[in-house]
Order: sequence, then C-alpha cells, then structure tokens
Amino acid sequence: MTHEVTNQVPPLTGHDVADDPAMAEGVRREGAEWALGELRILGTLAGSAQAQEWGRLANEHPPVLRTHDRYGVRIDEVEFHPAWHELMTVAVEHGLHAAPWSSSRPGAHVARAAKFFVWSQVEAGHGCPISMTYACVAALRHSPALAAEWEPLLASRAYDFGLRPAAAKRGVLAGMAMTEKQGGSDVRANTTRAEPLGDGTYAITGHKWFNSAPMCDAFLVLAQAPGGLSCFLLPRVLPDGSRNAMRLMRLKDKLGNRSNASAEVEYEGAVAHLVGEEGRGVRTIIEMVNMTRLDCVIGSAAGMRYGVTQAVHHATHRRAFGTALAERPLMRNVLADLAVESEAATAVMLRLAGATDRAIRGDTGEGALRRMALAAAKYWVCKRAPAHAAEALECLGGNGYVEESQMPRLLRESPLNGIWEGSGNVAALDVLRSIAKEPDNLDAFFGEVDLAKGADPHLDTAVRQAKAALTDPATLEYRARHTVERLALVLQASLLVRHGPSAVADAFCASRLGPERSLAYGGLPSGVDLGAIIERVTMKIS
Repeated sequence: MTHEVTNQVPPLTGHDVADDPAMAEGVRREGAEWALGELRILGTLAGSAQAQEWGRLANEHPPVLRTHDRYGVRIDEVEFHPAWHELMTVAVEHGLHAAPWSSSRPGAHVARAAKFFVWSQVEAGHGCPISMTYACVAALRHSPALAAEWEPLLASRAYDFGLRPAAAKRGVLAGMAMTEKQGGSDVRANTTRAEPLGDGTYAITGHKWFNSAPMCDAFLVLAQAPGGLSCFLLPRVLPDGSRNAMRLMRLKDKLGNRSNASAEVEYEGAVAHLVGEEGRGVRTIIEMVNMTRLDCVIGSAAGMRYGVTQAVHHATHRRAFGTALAERPLMRNVLADLAVESEAATAVMLRLAGATDRAIRGDTGEGALRRMALAAAKYWVCKRAPAHAAEALECLGGNGYVEESQMPRLLRESPLNGIWEGSGNVAALDVLRSIAKEPDNLDAFFGEVDLAKGADPHLDTAVRQAKAALTDPATLEYRARHTVERLALVLQASLLVRHGPSAVADAFCASRLGPERSLAYGGLPSGVDLGAIIERVTMKIS
C-alpha cells in the first residue's frame, strides 16, 4: 500500500430524508400535518444504505425485453432486477400511487405529493409507473363504470407484479401511450385506429412511438375512432387470461431514467374500452396529463433537494486549502444559492398539491389557480433542474463526475421532466391558452401572488412587469418563455415571502427578481444570511 486514504467524504446514509424544513412547513400549510409521522418513517427508509443500494442496482441493471419464450411463443414481457421490485413495493405500500383517490381525508393528495418527493430522492425512474397510476384515475372518472371496476385495484396498496387478468390481481398499475412517430406532441396527427366491435369494446390497430412503462396492467391510449380522436383503456391481459394484441417492438435506449422501461409498441386489433366520449380524447386524457405534470414538478423539486443535500454534505466534510469547503465564502454562496432554488421549487410544488387536493374536492377557485400555475411551474421548475444538477455535481469536483457518487445519474435524469408531458414550448403555450380561454385563471393566479403585495420591492416590481407583459397579444407567443418564466418566479417569490424564512425569501427576490440578477449559481448578493439558508439543508446523521 503506497498511501493512507484521507480527506474522503463519508457516505450520506443513516439520515431522514424527510428531515426537510421547507417540505414539513409546506405540508402543514397545505393541510396534511397528519402525514408527518408517515413521512418520517418513509424518510428514514429513504436515507438508509439499503434503499440507496436498491436505487443503484435498479439503474446498473436496466430492464430487458423478452418478446418470445423459449418455445417461440410471443410473450412481450419486461424483466426487472429485484431492486426495482423493492422500490416499487415501498412506493405502493406507502400510497404514492393512486391511494389518495380512495381517501376522503383533506390533504390526502398533499401527503401523497410529499411522499413522492421524499421517495423520489432514492431513485427517480420507478416514479414513472407510480405517477401514471396516480394520474390515470382522473381520466377514468369520465367513464363511471370503468372507474368503479378499476379504481379499487389502482388504489390498492399491494404491489402485484406480473401479467395476469386484472380481476386475479391484488393491485394493478397503469401506463400511457399518446405519441406517435409522425406527430410527437401533436397528438391530433395520430393515425392509430379504433374500430367498434359491436359489444361496447373497440379494436385498436396502429403504433405508438412512446409507451410509458409497458410492463403495467393497463394503458390510456389515444386512437382515431369513427367520432374522432378518442381515449381508451387498453388492458395488457384479457379477462380469459389471453394476452391482448399489444406488441412490444423494442425498449428505448434513453439518456437517463434507465431503471424504467419505455417502449415502442404496435397494436394488432387490441381490445380496448372507450373512456369518455368519442372525439373528446384530448380533453379526457388531459386530466391524466395535468396530474403527471404535477409529478414532473415534484420530481424536479426532489432532484434539486437531493443535489443540494449531497453538495452540502460533501462541502462540509471535504477540506481544501486548509479548511472545510463549506467554510469558503464563495462555496457558501454557491451552496446557499442551490438551497434557495430548492426551497422555491419545494414551496411551489406543495402549493400546487394543495390546490389539486382542494380542486378535486370542489373548490373552483383553487381549480382556476391550478390550471394556470401548474403549467407555469412545470415549465420553470423543470427547466431549472438540469442547471441545478450540474452545479450540485460540480460542488463534488471530480468525485461528482464519477458514477459511484450517483451524481451523474441525477444529471442524466434532470432533463426528463422538462420534456415529459409537454416540452418547454408546449408548457409555455399552455399558459397562454389557459389565460385566453379562461380569464378567471389569470385572476386567480394574481390573486395568489398579490397576497404578498408590499412585502418586497423586487417582487412588487416584477409583478407589475409580469402583468404588463400580458397586455401585448401581438408578440405574446414569441415572448412566451420569458413571460411564463416571470410568472413562475413571482409565484415562487410570493410563496417564499409569505411563508419562508426571511433569509431565503430575501435571497430569492434579490437574486431572481432584482437588478443584479445572476445567470450562474453563486450570485447571491452580500448581506444574505448564508448560514441560515445552508443550515436548512444540513442532514443529521444517526
């Protein structure tokens, strides 16, 4: 042995991931304080070495497609490493999927959002089928008979993997297939056909360029019916036990999200059930899309929290130039800036979860706020995630660029939520459409933001600018990204000013809305209480 190993950072394990002041405060504020005990249980598991090893293994051993068995019989199955099933079991048993839909307790969807936030910091890929199972229920309720049949299984807390008839399982999962080669986000260009079979079902024939989580038990699928583009529920296995005619052609070789399977599929007269009305497929499936968009925001916020936690932990234990990195003024500025971004993302995702919970329970005002704010937050929070991940990785230096640190996995994962359920342009234009079609949404949005009026001069100025930017419709689409960015920022700032610690709120408003706004992390102005901000990220190791 040529040398002694020193100055290496110990692994961040043995902590409670739910020991997060910003998250806990938001959960209380949005009416789910009753879930904090459950979150601590899940957070302790998430911080364990065992759970983190599950996340590593699930990505080191990605899913494998088996199109045929040894006898040449078509099976179209996806095989996963046991670690994937461990992650899924925890997620389902803790109700991160559709469980809130079966609860009448106020705050159920907030509690679920917080759990998704905590557990996603272990591994993000398995959140895809969990998210779609959650979101599927909103669309299924357009067909009460189908909802009555499938909801109890979708909401079940039993993870029952394997292709069998839904009625023979203790719980089921749902996926989605919207996009095709020729259209992408333009789903009205879809060519997949749906032909009535005369018994209330339809035969689906065509292809999908992206089928999310093809190992699931059922899928919401868009296809052209006689009455126009329509939404269908397509089961993988038919009631008699035979496989539905859904062929998995190949799995996508993706930048990130390696643990999860995404597939190209073809349908050869696959049996499906109409959800909602013929010709109203987009309006029906958009209910699912809005729910998964919420999870895009949650997932990006979770990635930010994971990244800044790892960065602060590393800088606290790593010494350079005679002192801990975390004591160097410039590094403290970077760490605090990352923490501010993370808190702002956490605050807005929990506010949106609260609006979702109340809208589902009939609050029309919260529904109006959610319709506009969700698209704006989806655009901005997901857009910030890759830069945040890159900066957090850089805080670890060369160690962060090595796979063993898990930071490269975070970086590869970070662009996904910005693309999934509508890329940046789609999300930005959705905000403009929301304003044009339902002006009450804009009133609800600024009604929320104006609750902080007079509390911070930078915020007041930014709100005036945001309102003025909406008064020139001739150039609004051209400026959509800048306009929606400004809307998202004033919403985040309003939430932090009203509910966050002054150190965080002042730093956010000065650095994101003030005249000395920096394009790089580490640009917080002098006078900010960096220590108070960083302290909210420091993990207590048991």
